[in-house]
Amino acid sequence: MAETARPTHPLSTAQAWEFTAERAPETIFFFDFDGVLSPVTDDPDASQPAAAVPGVLEQLAAAVRRVAIVSARPVSFLRSRFASLERVDLYGLYGLEVWHEGQVVTEPAALPWVPAMEDLAERARAELPSAILVEFKRLSVALHYRTAPQLAAQVEQWGHEQAERLGLKIQAGRMVVELKPPVDQDKGMVITEGVRDAACAWYFGDDMSDIKAFDALRAREAVDPAFFGMAVAVANPETGTEVSNAADLTLDSPEAVAEFLTDGLKVMR
Repeated sequence: MAETARPTHPLSTAQAWEFTAERAPETIFFFDFDGVLSPVTDDPDASQPAAAVPGVLEQLAAAVRRVAIVSARPVSFLRSRFASLERVDLYGLYGLEVWHEGQVVTEPAALPWVPAMEDLAERARAELPSAILVEFKRLSVALHYRTAPQLAAQVEQWGHEQAERLGLKIQAGRMVVELKPPVDQDKGMVITEGVRDAACAWYFGDDMSDIKAFDALRAREAVDPAFFGMAVAVANPETGTEVSNAADLTLDSPEAVAEFLTDGLKVMR
């Protein structure tokens, strides 16, 4: 297929897929998990990918250079949901953990913080109202107030106090406050590194941490006119407006993401 000039943003969905199809061997697709590949649930442990997602990701991985999931979840959780996928890389805990070619690699600078995170989770369960779901992720602690939104201010204040006391980073999200080690790693850094030698990349996200990934695509475009990035938001009632405003296009749900990819694969064949 003849080479075409790089389109400018915004562009139609059809143009984006056509441009991607021309560069499929040099294209990478990145996805957040919660809210993008899986509906958000009150109990994080109950989250499952939308029915069509695993199959379409496997097809996509066969059509492009690389597919990766970049999530706040631990790699162990992602593996439990996508054990059948052989060609999809997994980035857990904002990139502090990576599953690649059958191995888990953990950022060495984060490992000494495991005991502190465990102690923090115990402290949260003791000091916060029982309605707050405390999720211990080995290298981070997430405080979910989805079932008790009236406690948001209390959770946020407690989280900021602990972050200051222990020297931790804090990440706000969809009805959650997450505390993590003071290690320089986030989704934007994962994407910056991941697209260094790519000609095209897509990122699908729904939360505030995903905007850094969108920004990483924009930054790559700014320094490499030959690179093309697409930022896709998934609508939601909590952070949807801010994330959509930072994206090139918005889809309605994880099910819509699977349908969108299925349609795109038809263009790429």
